[in-house]
Amino acid sequence: MESLSPIRKTITGVQMLFVAFGALVLVPLLTGLDPSVALFTAGIGTLLFQFITKRTVPIFLASSFAYIAPIIVATELYGLPGTLGGLLAAGLVQVALSFAVRLKGDGFIHKYLPAIVVGPVIMLIGLILAPVAVNMAQGMTGDGSYQLVPLPQAITVAAVSLLTTIGVTLWGRGMLRFIPILMGVGSGYATALILGIVSFDPIREAQWFSVPAFTMPEFHLAAILFMIPVVIAPTIEHIGDMIAISKVTGKDYLKEPGLKNTLLGDGLATSTAAMFGGPPNTTYSEVTGAVALLRIYDTTIMTIAAITAITLAFVGKLGAILATIPVPVMGGIMILLFGMITAIGIGSLVRAKVDMANGRNMIIVAVILVFGIGGMALNIGQFHLGSLGLAGLVGVILNIVLPQNLGKES
Repeated sequence: MESLSPIRKTITGVQMLFVAFGALVLVPLLTGLDPSVALFTAGIGTLLFQFITKRTVPIFLASSFAYIAPIIVATELYGLPGTLGGLLAAGLVQVALSFAVRLKGDGFIHKYLPAIVVGPVIMLIGLILAPVAVNMAQGMTGDGSYQLVPLPQAITVAAVSLLTTIGVTLWGRGMLRFIPILMGVGSGYATALILGIVSFDPIREAQWFSVPAFTMPEFHLAAILFMIPVVIAPTIEHIGDMIAISKVTGKDYLKEPGLKNTLLGDGLATSTAAMFGGPPNTTYSEVTGAVALLRIYDTTIMTIAAITAITLAFVGKLGAILATIPVPVMGGIMILLFGMITAIGIGSLVRAKVDMANGRNMIIVAVILVFGIGGMALNIGQFHLGSLGLAGLVGVILNIVLPQNLGKES
């Protein structure tokens, strides 16, 4: 691997942020968080991860898709500060898991979070928000209560966003294939400009330099218990990302710096993001793909990407531009995004060769899916646990208590 000049390192680092940018800002745009704060916390989270892992893993951390549905639901139930408190606690659960790995090895994660539990939980992340995607694609608010953009224009914009994202995903070449979301947003935004449904007032009113709208978390037991079970999906995703980047670089990062440290870095990055009002962080597979394409494994480029993200967080005009993106642009991309998340959950069951003719497995999947999609909730006084959180917790319990040989042919 050739040594890069400082200029090439800088250009490559900025390019890595460009690869992550679309997905990074999509999460706050969908959940009502501040995109500028998300940029800031992605940068801080990546630097913190690098410190924990002694700058050995060429990876970038940013907004996690796994938390989109829980954040939207929790914000309605507990408000934004309460939701942030739950997210901070979720990050600390990952920290606790990292210490469990340190003490017992990583085998226990696969024991208590096998594919039969993780697969359906991942599926729910996409399925629960399917109505939100459709409503936004039709130009309405996520809950469908108000029409923001006339239906004909909304459908046109959403279709362009969706088809562009699909096209780039399937036929994109080079770096282009790692930024399908960014390309989808760009094409949808251009279409919305042509149709005259974009307002530039936020850009005119915004300052060039602006401190992001940081929000402090508040702690409510109900919000914490709601968010903690969601940790299942990003934890498994993290392990998969570490395996992927290990294959790309030819180094086993599960051994050095070890899952105990990478998971610790991921968890602390998530908790730190919540302290400022940003979305949870996770390792980005898009950036791993770009690393594989460019064959540049120097962790300095991720440091540069992180510093660039922090710098851009204070550019008020950038946040204002993101605020002008019409709802149907996001809706079109969400249709594909949430569907793909569901498909990933199905794929995890297939790859693990889970026998769905087995009665035990059918019971676990069935209960998880119906609890999640149906909105089953447990309410005791001020305590509330429902939807994805309750479904994930029940899945873990069923997997523990149901005998392994239940439902198998004798």
